[in-house]
Amino acid sequence: MTAPDGGASYAAAGVSIEAGDRAVELMRTWVDKASRPEVVGGIGGFAGLFDASALKEYDRPLLATSADGVGTKVAIAQALDRHDTIGFDLVGMLVDDLVVVGAEPLFLTDYIACGRVVPERIAAIVSGVAQACAEVGCALLGGETAEHPGLLEPDEYDVAGSTTGVVEAAEALGPERVRAGDLVVAMGSSGLHSNGYSLARHVFFDLAGWTLDRPVEEFGRSLGEELLEPTRLYARPCIAAARAGLVHAFSHVTGGGLAANLERVVPPTVSVTVDRSTWRPQPVFELIGRLGEVRRSDLERTFNMGVGMVAIAPPDAVDRLLLTLREHEVDGWVAGEVGDNPGGTVTLRGDHA
Repeated sequence: MTAPDGGASYAAAGVSIEAGDRAVELMRTWVDKASRPEVVGGIGGFAGLFDASALKEYDRPLLATSADGVGTKVAIAQALDRHDTIGFDLVGMLVDDLVVVGAEPLFLTDYIACGRVVPERIAAIVSGVAQACAEVGCALLGGETAEHPGLLEPDEYDVAGSTTGVVEAAEALGPERVRAGDLVVAMGSSGLHSNGYSLARHVFFDLAGWTLDRPVEEFGRSLGEELLEPTRLYARPCIAAARAGLVHAFSHVTGGGLAANLERVVPPTVSVTVDRSTWRPQPVFELIGRLGEVRRSDLERTFNMGVGMVAIAPPDAVDRLLLTLREHEVDGWVAGEVGDNPGGTVTLRGDHA
């Protein structure tokens, strides 16, 4: 295709500046809802501005940062042509890494690469990001939408982002605070979250031959609806608990599973035991295991198995921690303990309820 005068053009190459401008206008309302008082200006500039003068109130502010995406879960959103929930997954993957160290999320930027800019689709993606940011109190400070014809198919896209938070140095959480006798408090996940979708898709589609519109009795809804369930956001209850001094460490259970992620916040002077019988994973995990004949060890290394976040807390704070979680409508329960045997390991014992 050539331009009207016979020469090449950006539009002829597959990139529409007009569509990009239209997408920005459609997303503007959503971005405005995901703001904080420290945000200076609005979208459309070359860079987002955030007033950092509030950090003067800290004795020694530590900035925390995280970058991530949502993996092949975007393939489910594309297949269902529903794009307003994938942003919750992106925000969850980003901000819940920050709160592990006790950092309050301040702002987030996103990046959307697509084969073709469809303004309504881009706006739907950003609306999910903005709604999730508003839910956790984080500003959507800016972002980028890039059209990559020839690299991505017209209806393909991927999303990624980065976020920044702050924590007082003396209040930062981590392995150095964990002590023998602490208890492990698990927080329920909403399902697969955004990890292990390559395995889930392989089992459901390639091995079992299921389709996204298949009703699944165990789910009480279709397979597609189950796979698109948004990631649960833990930032607000975790920050509330951290500010109240109720926790020594958090672990965000993402790729690698419960044991591997929990070991990242266990010092070498102690070890942790988690009792599987304290909870029952959602049916989606059992189905993947059964349909794909996936060993439990592989399931537990790939998926969260029903636990999306873990807190390690002193025994006398656990009741208040559980109350804080309930107030934020997050299921929580005591799932294990920290022992005085060295090694820094996490052992899963027992069978699920």
